[in-house]
Amino acid sequence: MNALTKQPRPRATPIQSLVAIAVSLAAANTAFAQKTAPEYPTRPIRIIVPFVAGGPMDLIGRVVGQKITSVWGQNFIIDNRAGAGGIIGTEAAAKAPPDGYTLLHTSSSHAQLAAFNKLPYDPLRDFAPAGSATRVVGYVLAVHPSMPVKSVKELIALARKNPDKLNYGNTGIGGVLYIGTELFSAATGIKMNTVQYKGIGQMVNDLAGGHIDLAFLTSSSAVGMVKAGRVRALGISGAKRWKQLPDVPTIDEAGVKGFEYYAWFGFWYPAGTPAEHVNKFHGELNKALAAPDVLARFDEVGFEPYVMSIAEFGKLVAREIDITRKIAAQLGVKPQ
Repeated sequence: MNALTKQPRPRATPIQSLVAIAVSLAAANTAFAQKTAPEYPTRPIRIIVPFVAGGPMDLIGRVVGQKITSVWGQNFIIDNRAGAGGIIGTEAAAKAPPDGYTLLHTSSSHAQLAAFNKLPYDPLRDFAPAGSATRVVGYVLAVHPSMPVKSVKELIALARKNPDKLNYGNTGIGGVLYIGTELFSAATGIKMNTVQYKGIGQMVNDLAGGHIDLAFLTSSSAVGMVKAGRVRALGISGAKRWKQLPDVPTIDEAGVKGFEYYAWFGFWYPAGTPAEHVNKFHGELNKALAAPDVLARFDEVGFEPYVMSIAEFGKLVAREIDITRKIAAQLGVKPQ
């Protein structure tokens, strides 16, 4: 037999044959499992809101959740976990199983709390950004009607004459309302005392009842109280007037030149959640935020879409953490 003669193929041993059959069966089972695996989600998804019921995050979560439910066929259930200015609920979300069935929905306070508090979680490392949602058109600076002021300038003058005598409400040290008021105080050279509440509902009621003197209110919580005469609006922190309260000037217009303050709201999964789940939610979130009925509902209560990619959202959070730490240093506040 010469070198060009075709050599007979060696016959497989019984063991080799069994191994080949096992490999083929495993591949077939994997392919079958991939084809028949249930598509995420297969059960309701919990949205942890780290504040009491009735605030803006409840509204945003319900509106967005209902829109995505109509596509996914699974409900989004709001789980209010209030306490410590949002820290308790956020910690619960960080420790939830990363299986795609728990979301955190909160405000830009997620990026601000670390500058003022020693947190039991890391706002970057322990969460997977799932998408920004909305931004407020501005916060309404409101006082109790008994206050002898009818403008921002008059409020500033009163506060300067009575340092540390006026009380303002906040929903957590390091939260958006606290930082907004402290920035206003720094911009105007006034000093006031702060009173902390678990949620905006109780704070608004106390302002209307005269138990605190003033507060920055979310537009949605302010509009009804202002129109009913239960609180007096002096200014709004956005760049332009809000059509629901057209007679209320911007704080810049009212004399504090250059003052603007906003907050945004977004969603996060616990770190480790499969990327395909995160991406799927992000895509549906953006579709929901472009829907005409959702846009109309948000516009009615003073929200505007604030949409960006997951990567951009992650960078926004990191950037605001750095900015807030600088603000805390300027205020002379150290994490407690």
